[in-house]
Amino acid sequence: MADIALQARIKGRVQGVGFRHFVLEKAQRLGLVGYVQNLADGDVAVFAEGEEEDLKKLEKFLNGGPFMARVTQVKTEWKESEGNFSAFEVKF
Repeated sequence: MADIALQARIKGRVQGVGFRHFVLEKAQRLGLVGYVQNLADGDVAVFAEGEEEDLKKLEKFLNGGPFMARVTQVKTEWKESEGNFSAFEVKF
């Protein structure tokens, strides 16, 4: 069970450009659990749990995104792990 979590909100051109799939692939590759979700205001939300080193790697990926994305801001918050996830998934 992870003891740390990263909560992030990504702003910019991040919907309709494969951002959720990009985050899903990176998080799964890093062995993280949690979710990525499009928000109604055009932002993307990420909640990921795992080892701190892996979460920091994901945070760097969030600042770039896939080829067509244009990230203007990533707001992150470090939290205590909830322990409610067994995989990383896309929430709809």
